[in-house]
Amino acid sequence: MFRIIVAIALAVVLTGCAQDSRFKTYDGPEVTKIQVFKESRRMYLFHGDQVLRAFDIDLGRVPEGHKQVSGDGRTPEGYYYIDRRNPNSAFHLSIGISYPRPQDVAVARSLGADPGGDIFIHGDPNGQVMDRADWTEGCIAVTNEEMEDIYAMVRNGTPIAIYP
Repeated sequence: MFRIIVAIALAVVLTGCAQDSRFKTYDGPEVTKIQVFKESRRMYLFHGDQVLRAFDIDLGRVPEGHKQVSGDGRTPEGYYYIDRRNPNSAFHLSIGISYPRPQDVAVARSLGADPGGDIFIHGDPNGQVMDRADWTEGCIAVTNEEMEDIYAMVRNGTPIAIYP
């Protein structure tokens, strides 16, 4: 009987260790919108008009201006929504932004180019800590710990406004 109890206790402990600590739970107010202010490098999560959390952010390597074409290093500006989640991201965790919109595609095509895509809010590259500003290819970056909170709080479909 003692061996059975020890085996069960060991199984419970090992199961607890196997859980991925990146995935937090959140039971607070729903995040109803996200606002990003590129100039001040700040992102806010809102419930209605109440700020739930605020974050310092890094942007694309060319922070001024709206993303127009693939590889331009700019972070998009405008109104989008969160459209996907990537638990296996090369950047700790990530949530996708719905760039490009039809008007983004039209502008890029008028320039004879591809608009790009894969714009995310994400953490640091796996195995690295970034210590310089505005290092992404157009994404919005936060710390890994902050990204864990954001990943838990924000749902697909949440609107995001990105201002210059």
